[in-house]
Amino acid sequence: MPQTSILPLIMICLGGAAVALQAPINASLSRSVHSPVTAAAVSFAVGFAILLGLSLATSGTGPIARLASVPIWQLAGGLLGAFYVWSMISGVAGLGVVTAIAAMIFGQLVAALILDQVGAFGMMVQPISVTRVAAVLLVAAGLVLSRF
Repeated sequence: MPQTSILPLIMICLGGAAVALQAPINASLSRSVHSPVTAAAVSFAVGFAILLGLSLATSGTGPIARLASVPIWQLAGGLLGAFYVWSMISGVAGLGVVTAIAAMIFGQLVAALILDQVGAFGMMVQPISVTRVAAVLLVAAGLVLSRF
């Protein structure tokens, strides 16, 4: 593996750990406020405040000003992120963290196979292969096994 791949892989693994921590923390917040939607909104508000501060501190107001000219579909990431956080908050308490994360990863991988195959959103095409499908099926097996 090239040296340049190690840091991004470490960061993504840490991001995965953050997702695993985020789900039960947000579920606990949901129980405290008696609303998964409110918990999701608070989670996004805290994240928004931190990211806005970092954005202003590192890049100034230029990137924010350019938002007025981006295609509207590029803002869908926020909508998708909100759905993800709300769905995890709603499901993790009943499923458990391992099953919820396994289901999330399985869904991500199925979508990723399709997105890679078509080179969606300007990404490099990565054809569907037997080994890539096998990887997704192994995660599906892990999802099933996580419930026993």
